[in-house]
Amino acid sequence: MTVKTTIKTTIKRRLLGWLADAALILYFVFALFPIAWMVILSLKPTNELFSTYFSFSPTLDGYRTVLGDSEGIPFVRFFVNSLVVSVGAVVLSLLVGLPAAYASARWRFKGSENLMFTLLSFRFAPELTVIIPLFVLYQKLGLFDTYVGMIWVLQLVTLPLIVWIMRSYFADLTPELEQAALLDGYTRKQAFVKVALPLVKPGVAAVSLLAFIFAWNNFVFPLILTSNEAQTVTVGALSFLGGDRPKYNLTAAAALVSVVPPLLLALTIQRYLVRGLSFGAVKS
Repeated sequence: MTVKTTIKTTIKRRLLGWLADAALILYFVFALFPIAWMVILSLKPTNELFSTYFSFSPTLDGYRTVLGDSEGIPFVRFFVNSLVVSVGAVVLSLLVGLPAAYASARWRFKGSENLMFTLLSFRFAPELTVIIPLFVLYQKLGLFDTYVGMIWVLQLVTLPLIVWIMRSYFADLTPELEQAALLDGYTRKQAFVKVALPLVKPGVAAVSLLAFIFAWNNFVFPLILTSNEAQTVTVGALSFLGGDRPKYNLTAAAALVSVVPPLLLALTIQRYLVRGLSFGAVKS
């Protein structure tokens, strides 16, 4: 290979590298533009909302209005409601789902796979197919617009996710570890709590975050099964769109405030998250 050919090859590789970098930057800008637009919209004053695009006088009045209840919309209470029902749903799903996932990974019987697929089908089924019967039941049982009702119904979202993902984590653990614990005098419950569960902590962190995000972002259930007392941020943020002149800046501010808890949770358990998402795979 001559020196001239080597130089051409080097220049070609550099050009391809620059083109690849430019393409990634363009995609990065394209992917983040909706978020940037939401931030811009939330900082716009109401009188400049429809008259300007990028040239405006930024203000935090939208956030003060959303968090200060000056519009008569208790967004802070909706925010607290979302925290209560999402955390409650995840905790209850973990208490039920972790033993269920462990049992399904360790004991197989005739029809066990069909049972697991039935559980998973609750996650696949459109929420609109069950919302009308649930609405009638909630009205009869007094669960409409309550924390208990929302935590209960969100199990349809979080429990199948936790069982199926954690099942693969437990299946990846060698049974000999628990058998050794049983020989040392542990009960099956102690072997699960003291041996198996600590080894899948990264998986528990990862699946807890995913379940929390799914519960926090759910829209259909709180839209139909709540009215005011247990309403969540996903529905409450739309309250600013009512009236003769929708307040898009307040809606954008409310939406950005509502992403804070999942983001903080992800940053808090970041060291477990990467390992947890890469450890184990859903097996059929």
